[in-house]
Amino acid sequence: MKVLVTGSAGFIGSHIVQRLLDRGCYVVGLDNHNNYYDPNLKEARLARFKDNPFYKHLRIDLADRIGIENCFKSYCPDKVIHLAAQAGVRYSIENPLAYIESNITGFAHILEGCRNYRIQHLVYASSSSVYGANTMLPFSIHQNVDHPLSLYEATKKSNELMAHTYSHLYGLPTTGLRFFTVYGPWGRPDMALFKFTSSIIAGRPINVFNFGKHRRDFTFVDDIVEGIIRILDKPAQGNILWSGDCPDPGSSKFPWRVYNIGNSNPVNLMDYIHALEKTLGRKAQIKLLPMQPGDVPDTYADVTDLELDFNYRPATSIQTGIESFVSWYNSYYK
Repeated sequence: MKVLVTGSAGFIGSHIVQRLLDRGCYVVGLDNHNNYYDPNLKEARLARFKDNPFYKHLRIDLADRIGIENCFKSYCPDKVIHLAAQAGVRYSIENPLAYIESNITGFAHILEGCRNYRIQHLVYASSSSVYGANTMLPFSIHQNVDHPLSLYEATKKSNELMAHTYSHLYGLPTTGLRFFTVYGPWGRPDMALFKFTSSIIAGRPINVFNFGKHRRDFTFVDDIVEGIIRILDKPAQGNILWSGDCPDPGSSKFPWRVYNIGNSNPVNLMDYIHALEKTLGRKAQIKLLPMQPGDVPDTYADVTDLELDFNYRPATSIQTGIESFVSWYNSYYK
């Protein structure tokens, strides 16, 4: 099987590429290597498999319509895992147009490639951020999600809607995955665990927003990868019970689905920090700050549908996951 993975030099993408290669797949990786965070980290992730004869790497921006079209034309993948996007809630407040270019225009180019080259299944990254102003916990795919709090959230919701139209008009099986705060080895430097670890080791204070009164459904990257692989192998199908009189937001009569992937076990942010302190053997200097624009107090994934349809539920404990990250961090930064 030939799989196109966008964002292949990214955090989750590089883990997915390695897993697919281990399965014996031929992988075409695509990444623009932008400088949203340290490009050297992206190069280091890529170095783990770039010389594998079953891997081909392309440096193309999602907004490059001709480049994306040529990618599909030249390599004719069977399936696509689309993970490339402009990430980050806070950065979307500062630079909203970057999200339109990458997450809207870029996603349209991927959908067109899938349509024109008869892709068997498109699996793409959505986000728990789509729940926006929702406060009913746990977050369920059967809830309405029409009140985003940042442009990043709005683009991810838009991706789900765009995918639905392609599933309807062209019969393209699409599955959107709402990731809940992914962490682990080779993670992103803009995310909390990475920032906390580097600051604690350097003896710098860490910024803790909402005065530490956050709960997050942290999900270890290996659990995310396992979920993606299981879902990739089972293309989305229409829900024969779906009704336009009482529409279910999480499914469709067309081959379109969305799923939450999270531990379904939210952790208090201060407990998360204490687990990191225990692993590092150092105390954090904590600077308590108000909640940031676009942020939400809590996330909590209802993964019932993931369990029912794929017999799978993420299960890595916070302590195990943090220890794995810190081990990688110490090795990578020596």
